[in-house]
Amino acid sequence: MNVQLQTIPQLQTEPIQPQFNIPRWNLALRIAFRFWMVYLGLYCLATQIIITLFSIPGSEAASPPDPAALWPLRPAISWIGAHIFHVNAPLTVFWGVNSSSADCIFAWVMAFCVLVVSTAATVVWALLDRRRENYAELHKWFRLLIRFALAGQMILYGMGKVIPIQMEYPSLIRLLQPVGTLSPMGLLWVDMGFAPAYQIFCGCTELVGGLLLIVPRTATLGALVSLAAMIQVFMLNMTHDVPVKLLVFHLILLCCFLLAPDVPRLVRFLLLRQTTSLSTQVQLFRSVRANRITLAVQIIFGLWLVGAACYFAWGAWKIVGLSKPLPPLYGIWDVKQMSIDEQPRPPLLTDSTRWRRAIFDFPEGMAFQRMDDSFAKYVASVNLPERTLALTKRGDKNWKANFTFQQPAGDQLILDGQMDNHQVHMELQLMDRNSFRLVSRGFHWAQTSPFGRYYRDPEGK
Repeated sequence: MNVQLQTIPQLQTEPIQPQFNIPRWNLALRIAFRFWMVYLGLYCLATQIIITLFSIPGSEAASPPDPAALWPLRPAISWIGAHIFHVNAPLTVFWGVNSSSADCIFAWVMAFCVLVVSTAATVVWALLDRRRENYAELHKWFRLLIRFALAGQMILYGMGKVIPIQMEYPSLIRLLQPVGTLSPMGLLWVDMGFAPAYQIFCGCTELVGGLLLIVPRTATLGALVSLAAMIQVFMLNMTHDVPVKLLVFHLILLCCFLLAPDVPRLVRFLLLRQTTSLSTQVQLFRSVRANRITLAVQIIFGLWLVGAACYFAWGAWKIVGLSKPLPPLYGIWDVKQMSIDEQPRPPLLTDSTRWRRAIFDFPEGMAFQRMDDSFAKYVASVNLPERTLALTKRGDKNWKANFTFQQPAGDQLILDGQMDNHQVHMELQLMDRNSFRLVSRGFHWAQTSPFGRYYRDPEGK
């Protein structure tokens, strides 16, 4: 009797990722994870770090206030500042009414609050969850959040240098200011802005670090690149008094958190010259398909961050970049002659009302330099067809000036009109921008001697 055996089709199942036995974490490691998860998580949620991840290009909420600046956190932080640190003045906040500093007192008090809350939460967490052997499952998800929190900042600041808008090319007013009158931050901004190629190079480093953080397999390398970039930025901030020290310090902490699991491997490989195993890529799910979908989502979200940062930077470049629109009377104009109420005003250093120079650098503003080299800025409106110039002050609604102007030649300007109820006449001469050595010096491959080392050559040659 012949019996035919039929092959029973097997159900096709999705591959399952192998699971490894995770050893018990020691007490110090468990405590450290609890603290840093709470501390870094709260800091990211309270500052611009979380805002960057959800910025929508073109929306009015592109730069919303930091969460810590909102109710009810702001009154609580302000109360702590007043009663614990005895700060009597109202605490201004980053993106707030009177501050654009990330190192304002509010930010420091907020960081103190985060530290205290994190310490208390760590103690409570340790008491309630002391039997837990490890936090491997929680760590992999929190690591994902930290990766993108750091990547968002690296991409944002990197793109702001790749499209060089963070440090603008020195304005005409900057060119007129003596070096000794610049603040340390102003000196750094002039230096970086004058060399856009170096600014772009620094931006590429930050941007590459952010891009590497997006893909799990390259996240460790991205954290290393980001750490190197942020240490350099932190040192510049510390040595030039740039008010972003607190934020950059926390970005360094984010880098260290991501690198912590790989420190033993890095030490063995880089310092001890020993062979080491490859870093195990911890998968978020057991399903291969789910992990592939998750990877695709991460890459798409990373590209979204890049696109949003590029949109913001390009929009700013059109306003403040080298291709920005210039005002009709662009340039530095030396005031050769000036009279007020038909009384000639010779160029005396003691005359606080006489203009020394008029500077037209931006389409909607101008400045004049007094005889003592201080500057006054005004809102300016130039009407070319009618040959008129109107000036107003932002802080004084009653002050105004209206001039008619003539240009007998391209480098000559004559202003006649009323300024603060006084009849004013000025004759001005356009200054050659190339007369500034910083602008005209250029680049030289071969030099017979260093140029500008004043301690050896008083003339700077």
